[in-house]
Amino acid sequence: MTSSTAAVPAGAPVTLGSAQPGAMPPGRRRAGVLVRGLVALTKPRIIELLLVTTVPTMLLAQRGLPSLRLVLVTLIGGTLAAGSANTINCYIDRDIDAVMKRTSRRPLVVNGHGTIKPWEALAWGILLGAGATLLLGLMANWLAAALADTAILFYIFVYTLLLKRRSPSNIVIGGAAGCFPVLVGWAAVTDTVSLPAVVLFAVIFLWTPPHFWALAMKFRKDYAAANVPMLPVVASPAVVARKILWYSYAMVAATLVLIPYAGWIYGVFAAALGMWFLAEAHRLDARIAATDSAPADSPDAPAGPSPAPMRLFHLSIAYLTLLFAAVAVTALLPWGRW
Repeated sequence: MTSSTAAVPAGAPVTLGSAQPGAMPPGRRRAGVLVRGLVALTKPRIIELLLVTTVPTMLLAQRGLPSLRLVLVTLIGGTLAAGSANTINCYIDRDIDAVMKRTSRRPLVVNGHGTIKPWEALAWGILLGAGATLLLGLMANWLAAALADTAILFYIFVYTLLLKRRSPSNIVIGGAAGCFPVLVGWAAVTDTVSLPAVVLFAVIFLWTPPHFWALAMKFRKDYAAANVPMLPVVASPAVVARKILWYSYAMVAATLVLIPYAGWIYGVFAAALGMWFLAEAHRLDARIAATDSAPADSPDAPAGPSPAPMRLFHLSIAYLTLLFAAVAVTALLPWGRW
């Protein structure tokens, strides 16, 4: 057996673990590195988008401004709940995250220097979930806490464990977890779940597939390498684009269902934003159809990956933000209702 240090000259310092590039360095980790890693596991950018939907929903439920204390409690509780689900998702998916280039720098992955140990991530995720439950239950109401817990469990058990690696419908069904913040926000204000909250839930539910499939089209090879059957991996671009179009129409229709409750000013914004979104969805469908119909040696054949899917992805974020901004503004106006 050949020693791993046989080639090292006598007296030369030996660095433990040097044969494993990117492995966790020996000794203590700096507190800042540990904190940054734990925060990164919560996926803050995703949480930001979830919170964008929570406050407008609370304003609509209140038909005005809820107490600042309740808003802060709900936002912090929602942040803890989402962070819990995202952290445990990273713990479970650390094997496929290591394969995918897009996720290879996450704190649990070796290429991301493995700054967080798996048991630490799991404990952190559970702690966040417990904190969310207690905060919402004790300082808002237990219905809001139960809905937040349902979102965590749904994301972990239904999406991550049951569907993600098995079904192309993973994001369609599993994406429902990201719709719960509107229910939590509504319940925090009213201690119930009413029809407008269900409509907002449906809007986000129908928005999620076009939003995520556009991203998955861009990173199709990543998902294929990890054996994750996202729709763009198992279906042709034309099929994906057509389904994006169907869901986009259903989403816009759902936004219009809220008009009798939110008012005509909201309706004007919802219709205009819907036409904007549908125009981009049709543009993506047309570009993919043109690409499929062009011979490989044709001057019209694309020279590289099409940027069209990411155009829709970024537009979808702006769309949802502006739509819920319209909900917030019209909820505060003393006029503009039916």
